[in-house]
Amino acid sequence: MEIALLGLVASAILTILAYPRFIAFLETRGSKQTVSEYALDAFKNKKKTPTFGGALFVIVPIVVALILNGFNVNRDLWLLVLVFGSYAFIGFVDDYKIVTEGKNDGISPRTKMLSQLVLSVVFYAIYIQTGGDNLLAIPFVKQPIDLGIGYLFLIMFMFAGASNAVNLTDGMDGLAGGTTLIALIPFAYLAIKIGRNSVLLFVLSLIGALIGFLVFNRKPAKIFMGDVGSLALGAALAAISVLLGAELIFAVVGGVFVFETVCVIIQRTSWKIRKKRVFRYTPIHYSFTLNGWEETDVVNLFYAIGLVCMVIGSVLIALT
Repeated sequence: MEIALLGLVASAILTILAYPRFIAFLETRGSKQTVSEYALDAFKNKKKTPTFGGALFVIVPIVVALILNGFNVNRDLWLLVLVFGSYAFIGFVDDYKIVTEGKNDGISPRTKMLSQLVLSVVFYAIYIQTGGDNLLAIPFVKQPIDLGIGYLFLIMFMFAGASNAVNLTDGMDGLAGGTTLIALIPFAYLAIKIGRNSVLLFVLSLIGALIGFLVFNRKPAKIFMGDVGSLALGAALAAISVLLGAELIFAVVGGVFVFETVCVIIQRTSWKIRKKRVFRYTPIHYSFTLNGWEETDVVNLFYAIGLVCMVIGSVLIALT
């Protein structure tokens, strides 16, 4: 526990100290994301803000966790580092293409999705070969369900869904970083409860790095996380929930991301079938802005929703 708390503090201090230099470096390199022509007018003035910010909060917790764990890379830590780093790499390639080509296309959606699915299969293979199982724990039910090979498809769905859900949520200053930080807290509690120290170390180190990031990402943001951050965060949440046997609880603590994704699915389905929109705009957080809300108020609302989900998830963990 003490080592994990040290990871939180160390990651927070390191990121707070490193981000000003990192931001200056990105500005000199012209690493700024081109704003889409379809973006709301209120957000087009953010085109001068550097992206790639997630690279730092990916690297720092990995290094901190490895050092504090004495470079003893056990199964849990190895899988978390693998997932966090590899999904960050997908996001980095996407961000790099966007910045260098000067448009918001990046890598093709098909290539991005295929990469995410392949990595989820790699995770599953290593997980099973190193003692994992195909069991799905259900809150308040003593006997977990053996999904067999169906568990592979659940993992594929979770990894692709979570990484893209956090990516959808990353649209306002402090929104994705803050809601992810909130969602990580119940997992830290669960890791303490069941004695998964390596997972706890990683989770608290990541929370510390996100605290440092949010110092510079809260409105007015001095840096954006980019896909390198959002894809990595979503995949990390999915991997943590699998390692802790909290797949269904993840759907609760990640309620903000579920909400964002479901709204996009409803909107696209309605437009495809009825040629009508259900919401004024999706991702749904922009609809609030169109209705006259200030950006900070929208972000604080989603923080509040995240906190409610966090409390519900923590209660479920405490009772099961």
